[in-house]
Amino acid sequence: MSFFDLNNIFFRYQLLNEISILEDNIDEHNSKIAELETLKKDLLGNDRNLERYARVKYLMKKDDEDLFVIVEEKKPTKDE
Repeated sequence: MSFFDLNNIFFRYQLLNEISILEDNIDEHNSKIAELETLKKDLLGNDRNLERYARVKYLMKKDDEDLFVIVEEKKPTKDE
C-alpha cells in the first residue's frame, strides 16, 4: 500500500521539496515587490527623480537638447 498509491513516501518527499522551493520563490518575489514599490514611490513622488530616471534608463531628452552616448570600447587582449 505504501508504494503503490500517491501517498507513498517518495511522492511526499518530492512534494515537500517542491513546496520548499516555491516558498523560497515567494520570499524572493515579495522582496523584489517591496523594492519596486519603494522605487515607484521615489519616482512618482518627485518630478525631478522621474525625469532623471527617464534620462538615464531610456535615454530621453528635451527637445532643445543634444544627447551624446559614450560607449567604452573593449580593449583587445593578447589572444585576439
